[in-house]
Amino acid sequence: MREVISTPAAPGSPFYSQAVKAGGFVYISGLVGVDVTTGTVAGSTIQEQTRQALTNCESVLARAGGTLDDVLEVGILLVDPDDFAGMNEEYARWFPQNPPARYAAKLGAVLPGVLISVRMTAYVGV
Repeated sequence: MREVISTPAAPGSPFYSQAVKAGGFVYISGLVGVDVTTGTVAGSTIQEQTRQALTNCESVLARAGGTLDDVLEVGILLVDPDDFAGMNEEYARWFPQNPPARYAAKLGAVLPGVLISVRMTAYVGV
């Protein structure tokens, strides 16, 4: 059974679901570092935007009944590959031990001011 997950605590769009839960798995869409309280990107640095994007993913995951400990895989899309080290600096604070599987690639979409998009797959049980 497919369940759409949505929360006002993270940015959304009519063009995608924030997450979809099926068979205990939660698939979180690529979320950017937009702060929903202001409607703008959470800062100009990769660290600030990484922090906000992970916060947004965590909010959606919580709505689905999970925590960061349930995350199996993280996908990172960067506008500028040179931001990789700065992204890792913040990312390491969120997954300090036994991190999930991860990939990183270049973000193809151009979104004004956006430096990063983060997606996750988690298993929260059935």
